[in-house]
Amino acid sequence: MIEPVVLVHGGAGDIPDSRVEPKLLGVRKSAKKGYLVLKNGGTVIDAVQAAVQVMEDDEAFNAGYGSVLNEDGEVEMDAIIMEGTEMKAGAVGALKNVANPIDVARLVMEKTPHVLLVGEGAKQFANKQGVPDVPTEQLISEFAKLSLKDIKCGGSATTELGKDGGVGCNIHLGNIIGKMVWDVPFICCGGFADDNVGAVSTTGHGESIMRFCLAHAILTHMKQGKTAEEATKEGCLTMTQRVGDTAGAITISCRGDIGISFTSKRMAWAYQCGNRLCSGIEKDQNICEDLP
Repeated sequence: MIEPVVLVHGGAGDIPDSRVEPKLLGVRKSAKKGYLVLKNGGTVIDAVQAAVQVMEDDEAFNAGYGSVLNEDGEVEMDAIIMEGTEMKAGAVGALKNVANPIDVARLVMEKTPHVLLVGEGAKQFANKQGVPDVPTEQLISEFAKLSLKDIKCGGSATTELGKDGGVGCNIHLGNIIGKMVWDVPFICCGGFADDNVGAVSTTGHGESIMRFCLAHAILTHMKQGKTAEEATKEGCLTMTQRVGDTAGAITISCRGDIGISFTSKRMAWAYQCGNRLCSGIEKDQNICEDLP
């Protein structure tokens, strides 16, 4: 039996010092929530959905409440979820006025023949499925307002950004500050899951991730015999060398091995396995504790 693991990331990029501790606290809370769901009999998809909901509700993350703003000062969010058994997936892009876009992504996966719904069509679908509207102002944090103001004043638009042996991936993106287009809710780029290999969730500079198909590249390395750690490190490094800009990724192999790597300044991550909770945000940082 493989020991269940829930592994999450809270975004990669030029994370300022003031955001380090809130992000570490948030990813730890997220991993613990997902693991609790798994431990109590939930599916892998239930666990990853619960984990990302925690971050969508936490203003420390570029997801849900706290998402960065587009150039018009609006919140447009992307999310993707995928399971590795039948390789079903659901995603939404440029979604507005929803507290938890990961919920809508799962509905797309389970209630439609589609993989991706965007914009107004995604919102109409969410409403028909009973997902309530949330006023835009309830999704905008003070940090997001200040970040957009900085961009408009000439700043740089950088990112800040189990049960049956199955694997699942998820990613929720608020995207790049001041963006003009929606980003990477795309299979093979933002995330990918295959029970025969493993699951990957990526974060960072979306355009570079799309051009390189980062998630698929990492799983390809694993198919060639590399460990999850080796494949994740090589995928992120090669992407940066080939197309520029930075990214990060978290990976779990079908054997339960973990890979965590990033070429950005920082990336918040955490995982729980048994009563062991580990997390980090700096290069080569690994803070572990035994939970009661």
